[in-house]
Amino acid sequence: MSRIPPVDLETAPPDIRRRHDALIKTHALTNMKAVLLHSPVALDAVLEWYKLFDRVKPFLGEREAVLFCFAISRANACELCTTFMRRAIIGWGEDPENLNLAPREQAIWDYGWQLAKDPNRIGDALYARLAAHFSPAEIVDLTVFGALMIVNNVFNSALRIDADESLDPYRIDPETYFS
Repeated sequence: MSRIPPVDLETAPPDIRRRHDALIKTHALTNMKAVLLHSPVALDAVLEWYKLFDRVKPFLGEREAVLFCFAISRANACELCTTFMRRAIIGWGEDPENLNLAPREQAIWDYGWQLAKDPNRIGDALYARLAAHFSPAEIVDLTVFGALMIVNNVFNSALRIDADESLDPYRIDPETYFS
């Protein structure tokens, strides 16, 4: 159960209700966003992830962007985000536990994993593999996109945000999945 409940719109101040109404015009109202509505500033910070997702999709494509986020979320043992990314991968007809990654995809995966585990340990060899596929500007966008994915992981895990019901068929047992 989430440590902080979603904003109760019936008792929320008018500015939060207005913010909710604006949010649902552009985004699905997930449990994470419903909790973030407690702080519009925090919500805005987290919503920057979507802008960066739109920036990386032209050079990554949606599949590689999701694989990158999946690597980060698994490395961080974030149940909610891992489940969300698993849903996308399964939706494409792939097995998220047996991915067949091409060298470029493996570089993206490895970079995301290491970014989440310990960014101080991103070695020159890994960086060279990444730089063989992406420009400096693309690597900047990819890195900040990954950092914001880590923010999502930290927020969801620390506050134990409940997974949305739509994710139920894709849920994992975190005790065994992340061991």
